[in-house]
Amino acid sequence: MNNLVTESKNIPESNRQLTLSISPITLPIAGRETPLELRITLPLSGNNIPIILLSHGHGPSSYLPSKDGYAPLVNYYAEQGFAVIQPTHASSRVGGLGNSHADAPLFLNQRVLEMKTILDNLAQIERDTACLSGRLDKERIAIVGHSAGSMTAAMLMGMTLPHIKNVLDQRIKVGVLLAAVGKGGDDLIESARERFPEINPDYSSMTTRNLVVYGDEDLSPHFTTRDADWHADAYHISSGSDFLLTLIGGKHGLGGIAGYDAKETDDEDPDRLAITQKMTSAYLKSALYEHDYSWEEACKALATFASNHAYIASK
Repeated sequence: MNNLVTESKNIPESNRQLTLSISPITLPIAGRETPLELRITLPLSGNNIPIILLSHGHGPSSYLPSKDGYAPLVNYYAEQGFAVIQPTHASSRVGGLGNSHADAPLFLNQRVLEMKTILDNLAQIERDTACLSGRLDKERIAIVGHSAGSMTAAMLMGMTLPHIKNVLDQRIKVGVLLAAVGKGGDDLIESARERFPEINPDYSSMTTRNLVVYGDEDLSPHFTTRDADWHADAYHISSGSDFLLTLIGGKHGLGGIAGYDAKETDDEDPDRLAITQKMTSAYLKSALYEHDYSWEEACKALATFASNHAYIASK
Protein backbone atom coordinates (compact mmCIF):
# COMPACT_ATOMS: atom_id res chain seq x y z
CA MET A 1 0.00 0.00 0.00
CA ASN A 2 1.38 3.42 -0.98
CA ASN A 3 -0.63 6.36 0.32
CA LEU A 4 1.16 8.66 -2.14
CA VAL A 5 -0.24 6.91 -5.21
CA THR A 6 -3.74 8.00 -6.22
CA GLU A 7 -5.11 7.70 -9.77
CA SER A 8 -2.61 5.11 -10.95
CA LYS A 9 -3.50 2.67 -8.15
CA ASN A 10 -6.25 1.35 -10.44
CA ILE A 11 -3.80 0.12 -13.09
CA PRO A 12 -3.72 -3.64 -12.52
CA GLU A 13 -0.64 -5.56 -11.50
CA SER A 14 0.24 -9.08 -10.39
CA ASN A 15 0.30 -9.97 -6.71
CA ARG A 16 3.59 -8.73 -5.35
CA GLN A 17 6.08 -11.42 -4.41
CA LEU A 18 8.74 -11.54 -1.73
CA THR A 19 12.11 -10.79 -3.32
CA LEU A 20 15.78 -11.54 -2.85
CA SER A 21 18.70 -9.32 -3.88
CA ILE A 22 22.12 -10.85 -4.45
CA SER A 23 25.23 -8.65 -4.64
CA PRO A 24 28.00 -8.56 -5.61
CA ILE A 25 28.15 -11.20 -8.30
CA THR A 26 31.38 -10.87 -10.27
CA LEU A 27 32.33 -11.91 -13.77
CA PRO A 28 35.72 -11.70 -15.48
CA ILE A 29 35.49 -9.51 -18.54
CA ALA A 30 37.76 -9.48 -21.59
CA GLY A 31 40.47 -6.82 -21.59
CA ARG A 32 40.04 -5.75 -17.98
CA GLU A 33 41.95 -6.44 -14.80
CA THR A 34 38.96 -5.91 -12.52
CA PRO A 35 35.80 -8.01 -12.84
CA LEU A 36 32.35 -6.81 -13.78
CA GLU A 37 30.09 -6.47 -10.73
CA LEU A 38 26.39 -7.31 -10.85
CA ARG A 39 23.33 -7.28 -8.68
CA ILE A 40 20.51 -9.76 -9.29
CA THR A 41 17.10 -9.15 -7.72
CA LEU A 42 14.39 -11.77 -8.16
CA PRO A 43 11.43 -13.44 -6.47
CA LEU A 44 12.34 -15.46 -3.40
CA SER A 45 10.69 -18.58 -4.84
CA GLY A 46 9.69 -20.02 -8.19
CA ASN A 47 11.39 -21.19 -11.36
CA ASN A 48 11.40 -20.27 -15.06
CA ILE A 49 11.80 -16.63 -14.07
CA PRO A 50 12.06 -14.24 -17.04
CA ILE A 51 15.11 -11.97 -17.10
CA ILE A 52 15.42 -8.20 -17.40
CA LEU A 53 18.82 -6.70 -18.13
CA LEU A 54 18.80 -3.15 -16.74
CA SER A 55 21.19 -0.57 -18.18
CA HIS A 56 21.62 2.48 -15.96
CA GLY A 57 22.26 6.01 -17.16
CA HIS A 58 24.60 8.75 -15.97
CA GLY A 59 23.65 11.29 -13.32
CA PRO A 60 24.96 13.52 -10.52
CA SER A 61 24.90 10.83 -7.82
CA SER A 62 27.87 8.61 -7.04
CA TYR A 63 26.07 5.29 -6.57
CA LEU A 64 22.72 5.42 -8.37
CA PRO A 65 24.41 5.01 -11.79
CA SER A 66 25.63 1.53 -10.80
CA LYS A 67 24.36 -1.88 -9.73
CA ASP A 68 23.14 -0.23 -6.53
CA GLY A 69 20.70 2.23 -8.11
CA TYR A 70 17.27 2.20 -9.74
CA ALA A 71 15.61 0.47 -6.78
CA PRO A 72 12.13 1.80 -7.69
CA LEU A 73 12.26 -0.11 -10.97
CA VAL A 74 14.34 -3.09 -9.88
CA ASN A 75 12.35 -3.95 -6.77
CA TYR A 76 9.04 -3.51 -8.56
CA TYR A 77 10.02 -5.72 -11.49
CA ALA A 78 11.23 -8.43 -9.11
CA GLU A 79 8.00 -8.25 -7.12
CA GLN A 80 6.16 -8.73 -10.41
CA GLY A 81 8.06 -11.93 -11.16
CA PHE A 82 11.21 -10.89 -13.06
CA ALA A 83 14.88 -11.53 -12.35
CA VAL A 84 16.58 -8.16 -12.80
CA ILE A 85 20.30 -8.15 -13.59
CA GLN A 86 22.12 -4.86 -13.03
CA PRO A 87 25.74 -4.35 -14.08
CA THR A 88 27.89 -1.50 -12.88
CA HIS A 89 28.71 -0.12 -16.31
CA ALA A 90 32.08 1.19 -17.44
CA SER A 91 30.67 4.72 -17.28
CA SER A 92 29.93 4.47 -13.56
CA ARG A 93 31.65 6.85 -11.14
CA VAL A 94 31.90 4.28 -8.39
CA GLY A 95 33.11 1.27 -10.34
CA GLY A 96 33.72 2.25 -13.92
CA LEU A 97 36.73 2.89 -16.10
CA GLY A 98 38.78 6.09 -16.18
CA ASN A 99 38.29 8.95 -18.60
CA SER A 100 41.62 8.08 -20.23
CA HIS A 101 40.07 4.87 -21.62
CA ALA A 102 39.72 4.82 -25.41
CA ASP A 103 35.95 4.31 -25.16
CA ALA A 104 35.38 7.30 -22.84
CA PRO A 105 33.25 9.24 -22.13
CA LEU A 106 30.18 7.24 -23.16
CA PHE A 107 31.77 3.76 -23.08
CA LEU A 108 29.20 2.43 -25.52
CA ASN A 109 31.33 -0.47 -26.76
CA GLN A 110 32.20 -1.42 -23.19
CA ARG A 111 28.56 -1.27 -22.11
CA VAL A 112 27.60 -3.66 -24.91
CA LEU A 113 30.50 -5.94 -24.02
CA GLU A 114 29.27 -6.03 -20.41
CA MET A 115 25.75 -7.02 -21.41
CA LYS A 116 26.96 -9.70 -23.82
CA THR A 117 29.31 -11.04 -21.14
CA ILE A 118 26.32 -11.42 -18.82
CA LEU A 119 24.30 -13.21 -21.49
CA ASP A 120 27.21 -15.50 -22.31
CA ASN A 121 27.58 -16.47 -18.65
CA LEU A 122 24.00 -16.91 -17.43
CA ALA A 123 24.46 -20.64 -16.92
CA GLN A 124 27.69 -20.03 -15.01
CA ILE A 125 26.01 -17.41 -12.82
CA GLU A 126 23.31 -19.95 -11.97
CA ARG A 127 25.84 -22.66 -11.17
CA ASP A 128 27.93 -20.38 -8.95
CA THR A 129 24.98 -18.99 -6.98
CA ALA A 130 23.09 -21.69 -5.10
CA CYS A 131 19.80 -19.78 -4.73
CA LEU A 132 19.72 -19.16 -8.50
CA SER A 133 20.43 -22.69 -9.69
CA GLY A 134 18.08 -23.66 -12.51
CA ARG A 135 15.63 -20.83 -11.78
CA LEU A 136 16.18 -18.44 -14.71
CA ASP A 137 14.27 -18.64 -18.00
CA LYS A 138 17.07 -17.99 -20.47
CA GLU A 139 14.63 -18.03 -23.39
CA ARG A 140 12.71 -15.01 -22.10
CA ILE A 141 15.13 -12.10 -21.84
CA ALA A 142 14.21 -8.42 -21.96
CA ILE A 143 16.31 -5.27 -21.73
CA VAL A 144 15.44 -1.92 -20.15
CA GLY A 145 17.66 1.14 -20.54
CA HIS A 146 17.38 4.68 -19.19
CA SER A 147 19.00 7.72 -20.81
CA ALA A 148 22.56 6.62 -21.71
CA GLY A 149 21.36 3.12 -20.91
CA SER A 150 18.76 3.50 -23.64
CA MET A 151 21.60 3.59 -26.17
CA THR A 152 22.99 0.37 -24.72
CA ALA A 153 19.58 -1.28 -24.95
CA ALA A 154 18.89 0.08 -28.44
CA MET A 155 22.24 -1.12 -29.77
CA LEU A 156 21.54 -4.64 -28.52
CA MET A 157 18.15 -4.44 -30.26
CA GLY A 158 19.75 -3.49 -33.57
CA MET A 159 20.18 0.30 -33.52
CA THR A 160 23.42 1.25 -35.28
CA LEU A 161 25.93 4.05 -34.82
CA PRO A 162 28.62 5.44 -37.12
CA HIS A 163 31.87 3.46 -37.04
CA ILE A 164 30.39 0.85 -34.65
CA LYS A 165 29.36 -2.54 -35.99
CA ASN A 166 25.82 -3.82 -35.57
CA VAL A 167 25.68 -5.66 -32.23
CA LEU A 168 22.08 -6.93 -32.38
CA ASP A 169 21.68 -9.78 -29.89
CA GLN A 170 18.80 -12.09 -30.73
CA ARG A 171 18.79 -13.56 -27.24
CA ILE A 172 17.02 -10.34 -26.23
CA LYS A 173 13.36 -10.70 -27.20
CA VAL A 174 11.94 -7.31 -26.19
CA GLY A 175 12.97 -4.00 -24.66
CA VAL A 176 11.93 -0.73 -23.07
CA LEU A 177 13.66 2.58 -23.84
CA LEU A 178 13.27 5.16 -21.07
CA ALA A 179 14.06 8.82 -21.90
CA ALA A 180 15.86 7.60 -25.00
CA VAL A 181 18.50 9.55 -26.90
CA GLY A 182 17.08 11.16 -30.03
CA LYS A 183 18.52 11.75 -33.48
CA GLY A 184 22.01 13.18 -33.90
CA GLY A 185 23.47 15.21 -36.73
CA ASP A 186 21.87 18.60 -37.20
CA ASP A 187 19.43 17.87 -34.36
CA LEU A 188 22.33 18.28 -31.89
CA ILE A 189 23.81 21.59 -30.86
CA GLU A 190 27.35 22.15 -32.11
CA SER A 191 29.08 21.53 -28.76
CA ALA A 192 27.26 18.19 -28.38
CA ARG A 193 28.24 17.11 -31.91
CA GLU A 194 31.88 17.89 -31.11
CA ARG A 195 31.96 16.23 -27.71
CA PHE A 196 29.78 13.21 -28.47
CA PRO A 197 30.20 12.22 -32.13
CA GLU A 198 28.84 8.78 -31.20
CA ILE A 199 25.39 10.27 -30.63
CA ASN A 200 24.10 9.73 -34.13
CA PRO A 201 21.77 6.75 -33.76
CA ASP A 202 20.08 5.06 -36.70
CA TYR A 203 16.93 3.58 -35.24
CA SER A 204 15.73 2.29 -38.61
CA SER A 205 17.78 -0.86 -38.01
CA MET A 206 16.28 -1.50 -34.53
CA THR A 207 13.92 -4.37 -35.23
CA THR A 208 13.51 -5.99 -31.80
CA ARG A 209 10.09 -5.24 -30.36
CA ASN A 210 10.14 -2.35 -27.86
CA LEU A 211 8.21 0.26 -25.92
CA VAL A 212 9.46 3.88 -25.82
CA VAL A 213 8.72 6.01 -22.73
CA TYR A 214 9.36 9.74 -22.42
CA GLY A 215 8.22 12.81 -20.50
CA ASP A 216 6.69 15.65 -22.49
CA GLU A 217 8.69 18.23 -20.47
CA ASP A 218 12.05 16.45 -20.79
CA LEU A 219 14.04 19.21 -22.46
CA SER A 220 17.73 18.53 -23.14
CA PRO A 221 19.31 21.89 -24.06
CA HIS A 222 22.80 20.47 -23.49
CA PHE A 223 22.13 18.19 -26.48
CA THR A 224 19.45 19.71 -28.69
CA THR A 225 17.22 22.73 -29.21
CA ARG A 226 14.32 20.45 -30.09
CA ASP A 227 11.39 19.94 -27.75
CA ALA A 228 10.97 16.94 -25.50
CA ASP A 229 9.75 14.82 -28.41
CA TRP A 230 13.43 14.39 -29.32
CA HIS A 231 13.29 11.54 -26.78
CA ALA A 232 10.52 9.88 -28.82
CA ASP A 233 12.51 9.62 -32.07
CA ALA A 234 13.13 5.90 -31.63
CA TYR A 235 9.37 5.22 -31.66
CA HIS A 236 8.82 7.12 -34.87
CA ILE A 237 11.80 5.64 -36.71
CA SER A 238 12.12 2.03 -35.52
CA SER A 239 9.90 -0.64 -37.02
CA GLY A 240 10.26 -2.54 -33.75
CA SER A 241 8.81 0.26 -31.62
CA ASP A 242 5.12 -0.58 -31.43
CA PHE A 243 4.01 1.67 -28.55
CA LEU A 244 4.89 5.09 -27.13
CA LEU A 245 4.07 6.02 -23.52
CA THR A 246 4.03 9.78 -22.97
CA LEU A 247 4.18 10.99 -19.35
CA ILE A 248 2.40 14.32 -19.02
CA GLY A 249 4.64 16.76 -17.15
CA GLY A 250 7.38 14.14 -17.05
CA LYS A 251 11.03 15.05 -17.23
CA HIS A 252 14.18 12.95 -17.43
CA GLY A 253 13.57 11.21 -14.10
CA LEU A 254 10.22 9.76 -15.27
CA GLY A 255 8.76 10.26 -11.81
CA GLY A 256 11.76 8.94 -9.89
CA ILE A 257 13.04 5.71 -11.43
CA ALA A 258 16.71 6.16 -10.44
CA GLY A 259 16.06 6.20 -6.70
CA TYR A 260 13.58 7.24 -4.05
CA ASP A 261 14.01 10.87 -2.94
CA ALA A 262 17.05 11.12 -5.21
CA LYS A 263 18.71 14.23 -6.57
CA GLU A 264 18.67 12.58 -10.00
CA THR A 265 14.92 13.14 -10.12
CA ASP A 266 13.77 16.39 -11.67
CA ASP A 267 10.08 15.41 -11.70
CA GLU A 268 9.43 13.34 -8.58
CA ASP A 269 5.81 12.22 -8.57
CA PRO A 270 4.47 8.97 -7.05
CA ASP A 271 1.75 8.51 -9.68
CA ARG A 272 4.13 9.16 -12.55
CA LEU A 273 6.60 6.65 -11.09
CA ALA A 274 3.86 4.07 -10.53
CA ILE A 275 2.69 4.46 -14.11
CA THR A 276 6.24 3.94 -15.39
CA GLN A 277 6.61 0.86 -13.21
CA LYS A 278 3.25 -0.70 -13.99
CA MET A 279 3.06 0.05 -17.69
CA THR A 280 6.58 -1.12 -18.51
CA SER A 281 6.14 -4.31 -16.49
CA ALA A 282 2.82 -5.06 -18.17
CA TYR A 283 4.32 -4.46 -21.61
CA LEU A 284 7.19 -6.86 -20.95
CA LYS A 285 4.90 -9.58 -19.63
CA SER A 286 2.63 -9.46 -22.66
CA ALA A 287 5.59 -9.33 -25.05
CA LEU A 288 7.31 -12.33 -23.45
CA TYR A 289 4.25 -14.52 -22.92
CA GLU A 290 1.73 -15.39 -25.61
CA HIS A 291 -1.87 -14.92 -24.48
CA ASP A 292 -0.85 -12.59 -21.65
CA TYR A 293 -3.18 -9.58 -21.59
CA SER A 294 -1.46 -7.49 -18.93
CA TRP A 295 -0.58 -4.74 -21.42
CA GLU A 296 -4.07 -4.52 -22.90
CA GLU A 297 -5.62 -4.34 -19.42
CA ALA A 298 -3.08 -1.76 -18.22
CA CYS A 299 -3.72 0.47 -21.24
CA LYS A 300 -7.47 0.40 -20.63
CA ALA A 301 -7.00 1.25 -16.96
CA LEU A 302 -4.57 4.06 -17.76
CA ALA A 303 -7.06 5.64 -20.15
CA THR A 304 -9.93 5.22 -17.68
CA PHE A 305 -8.33 6.27 -14.39
CA ALA A 306 -5.08 8.15 -15.05
CA SER A 307 -5.33 9.83 -18.44
CA ASN A 308 -4.34 13.14 -16.87
CA HIS A 309 -0.92 11.60 -16.14
CA ALA A 310 -0.05 9.70 -19.33
CA TYR A 311 -1.31 8.31 -22.61
CA ILE A 312 -0.39 5.64 -25.14
CA ALA A 313 0.20 5.91 -28.89
CA SER A 314 0.50 2.84 -31.10
CA LYS A 315 1.38 2.00 -34.68
